[in-house]
Amino acid sequence: MPDTWTAKDQRQYEPMRQTALDPQSHERRAVHDERSEDARTMNRRTLGTGNPRAPLEERSKDELYNLAEEHGIKGRSRMNKTQLISAIRRRNGSEL
Repeated sequence: MPDTWTAKDQRQYEPMRQTALDPQSHERRAVHDERSEDARTMNRRTLGTGNPRAPLEERSKDELYNLAEEHGIKGRSRMNKTQLISAIRRRNGSEL
């Protein structure tokens, strides 16, 4: 269990661990959702790829990074926002 968990988190999680519930169970998601609301489980890089209808220029660098990762673009960690946009467009044939 992570060091950042509170006593409440532990109380909520412990019954699930003992019964080995399915990871998709409602109870497990409830604990995760509550911790997410408190910003104790996510960091900026885990937030997704942004609105798929938004132009690439309006997305954050982290959203572009995640999109590049989904497309398997190599060297993305060394790219700036402009380079990520160019690489994603090259990969998709300028459809975004």
